[in-house]
This record gives sequence, structure tokens and C-alpha cells, in this order.
Amino acid sequence: MNILVSGSSGFIGKALVKTLHDNGHTIIRLVRSLGDETLAAIRWDPEKNEIEESKLASIDIVVHLAGENPGTGRWNDAKKDLIYSSRVLGTSFLSKVIELMPDPPKVFVSASATGFYGNRGDEILTEKSSRSSGFLAEMVHEWETSTWPASHKGVRVVLARIGVVMDPAGGMLGKVLPMFRTGLGSRLGPGTQWLSWIAMEDTVGAIVHSINTESLSGPVNVVAPNPVTNLEFTKTLADIVDRNPFFPIPDWALQFALGDMADEMLLASQRVVPKKLLESGYRFKFEKLKDALREIIDVT
Repeated sequence: MNILVSGSSGFIGKALVKTLHDNGHTIIRLVRSLGDETLAAIRWDPEKNEIEESKLASIDIVVHLAGENPGTGRWNDAKKDLIYSSRVLGTSFLSKVIELMPDPPKVFVSASATGFYGNRGDEILTEKSSRSSGFLAEMVHEWETSTWPASHKGVRVVLARIGVVMDPAGGMLGKVLPMFRTGLGSRLGPGTQWLSWIAMEDTVGAIVHSINTESLSGPVNVVAPNPVTNLEFTKTLADIVDRNPFFPIPDWALQFALGDMADEMLLASQRVVPKKLLESGYRFKFEKLKDALREIIDVT
């Protein structure tokens, strides 16, 4: 198939593009500027509502991963505006483009986030659980709603609510692994908050499964079946790198350093399960955190 991928140079995008390419698909990258491309590319500028529409005619699938990373830096007004515009406005523009296509793609997989559920304590969260309040939950709701034009066109839309992706190359694990290796890895806050994680291989696998599984549409939780608490994550990672955890970092220190981001991402408790993925027959390679970390972390 001809698969258009936005965010193809990002953390998840690189891994997804490699897998799709290895599986024999033709990848077309949706990019802001054309350079020395090794793969076919289409230029777009969502802020200006510009895209090379003439090159979209042969697209079978769209996977939309582009957006500002909310997990970096303190959230100030400018950062929040960038997170919102890059995700909500970009997705809205792409969805409207799909709606106007005479021969639209069959499937539109749009990245979303488990931040939709907010801080929910020990509650087990499925795709039918309600959304919460706060900047992240409300932004994710609008992000998902902005795909409506593509759905209205009759395109099968999958909203991939991706959890914390585990891979040493980036994301949360890429940031904390060096600290744990030097004995500075710490529990965050009380440690009782649930962490809904997923290995990179299963993240890519779940997206590919969503493309190929006609019964999947709407929100799909892209997380492993066994979420862990922050304390369990800390102990597991420290054990694998053979270091004792450092002193816990208190709530107030995280809130002082990172503001709202600490409350909504690091201290929020989200016990999310992949109900729709499991019911549709997806088989996880890594169901347990310890097995995933042992496989992907070089301990030599």
C-alpha cells in the first residue's frame, strides 16, 4: 500500500516507517520542508493551510503522528499554545483535506494520548471511560474531535491513545535511563500513581494491526496489558541496571520545576488497559514491564 506518514522523523515515526518499509509498503513522508529525501515526500504547512494536494491521489493509508512533544520543558502559555496548535490545528487541517479528496484513503490512524483520562487513581480505564478535566485531557479531546471530517467522509478513523512508550532511544526511558545507570534514578512523588506503558515494538505493532483490522475504529488504547505504579517502574529499572534507587523526588519539587506538566504527566495516575486491541486479536510481544526492559536495555 501507499502509506502517508506525518511525524516520520519523530520517536515513534522512525520505528514505524522502518517496519512498514520492511513489510513492502511504499512510504510517503508528510514534511514541512523538502530536502534530500530518501523516501517520497509531500510538503505541507498546516498553519497556512497548505499541502501538495496533487500528490495525494494514490494514498491508501494515512498515519498522523506529528505534534509538539508535551513531555519536554515547563508548561508556560507559549508551550501550551504550541502543543495545542501542532496537534489540534494540524489534525483538523489534514482531516479536512481528506474530506475533500474524491478518492480518500481507506484508513486514517491519528495519534492521540492516554492523557485523555486525566488523573484517575486506581480506576481501570478502557476506551469507554470518560474524559477528565485539565489542559491535557481537554486538548486530547479536541485533538480527537478534529478528525471528524475524515470520519464524515466514510474513512475508518483510528484514534491511537498511546501511553508511555518504552525505548532507550528516546521518550521517558531515554531520559531517565542515564540517571538510573549512575544511581540517581528516583521514585516520583508518592510512587502510587499508575503508569500505562508500552514497548516501542508493540507500539508499532498496534498501529500496523489497526491499519489491517477493519473492526477497529475510534479510540484504541495503545498500552501494554499490565500497567505499573511509578514505584514498581523505579524498582524494576533499578534492578535491571543493578543500581539502588536514589531518594524520592517530592511532589513539590516536581511542581516547582515543571509546573502543570508535573501534575498532568508525572504525578497523574492512569491505569489504562488495551481492551479493544486484545479483543481484536492483537498479541503483545511484551505484556510485563520487566520482560520489556530486559529485552531493550543493554546491561553490558
